[in-house]
Amino acid sequence: MSYQRDFKQRLNVGLVGVGSHGYRNILPTLHYLPVRLTAICDLDLELAQRTASEYGVQSCYTSTNEMYSNEDLDAVFLCVSPFLHPELTCEALDSGIHVWMEKPAAVRASEVETMIKHRGDRVVVVGLKKIFLPATRKVIEIMATTECGPLEGMAAEYNLSIPEDGESVLDDPQLPNPFFDACHPLALMLAVGGEVTAVTMHQTPSRVGACVLEFTSGVVGTFSLLSTPMIKGQWSTPKERYSFWGKWHVSIDNGSRITVQRGIPLDYGHTTNYVPDGLDSGTVVWEPQNTLATLENKALFTQGFYNEMRYFCDCVLAGQPADQGSLEFTLALMRVYEAVLRSNGSRVEID
Repeated sequence: MSYQRDFKQRLNVGLVGVGSHGYRNILPTLHYLPVRLTAICDLDLELAQRTASEYGVQSCYTSTNEMYSNEDLDAVFLCVSPFLHPELTCEALDSGIHVWMEKPAAVRASEVETMIKHRGDRVVVVGLKKIFLPATRKVIEIMATTECGPLEGMAAEYNLSIPEDGESVLDDPQLPNPFFDACHPLALMLAVGGEVTAVTMHQTPSRVGACVLEFTSGVVGTFSLLSTPMIKGQWSTPKERYSFWGKWHVSIDNGSRITVQRGIPLDYGHTTNYVPDGLDSGTVVWEPQNTLATLENKALFTQGFYNEMRYFCDCVLAGQPADQGSLEFTLALMRVYEAVLRSNGSRVEID
């Protein structure tokens, strides 16, 4: 691990948006990246200036155009509403600046297509943190082994519901949309399973239910929407859970606890010991220890923020296009998201 002050080569970067999320998660992560924060832009100039003074930044703006004109930036971090991402991303790309943006990248798949047209040779990474989770990376690693893989199926649970009329939400993105946060579970499922060819959403009168995802590989995944209410600020069940199976069963609970069920040697009707000799069977669990003030236990690392932002910086410094969290991956994700909203019980094929 290197800290910002340790890197010999650093990118000059600007930050757009210093609201609650940017202040809690994005700014702190910069401490671990090869960057030099030189400018901050926010519509609230006073907030930008107070934040800038805390981080030793001299330049503050309310206009991204003015910031790009006055500053020599290599890259920009966008942490604003997804309604603004397409316009601000295209503006930055047209100015020759590499772009990292928070998720969701847009509210329509067509807007991602527009960003791709403006990208040129610039690097663009979308902060889909679920694909950068250490837990997700471990599942992909396990499923690639001959001992466990190939992947044969998956299931996801997430606390979401479907709007009453998905088509109207697509026509007017300003309408309330409780499914908008679906970029998290869908991104993780696509990261592990690959491309999706068709979607069918089965929903209940309470607007929850289960979505069936058909993958190009032949794998079928289910995505269950939970309607668990918050009680005294807590959900009564884990907010999210993911299961994957090949020869073994692998699960992720709340984004950080990985459980691998390897089974035990079994002779049905004769085996009497569930803990046989050796260490090659049984269950393996990884989870943060939270006993030492070390980085692997911090949410910035367990929840993928560091991995996604470091990956972006490494791609820019190496002069190579992004593969993980790319606009192409985001476009595939948005097409699945739109197909779920359109389904209403019907099978929707994805081109």
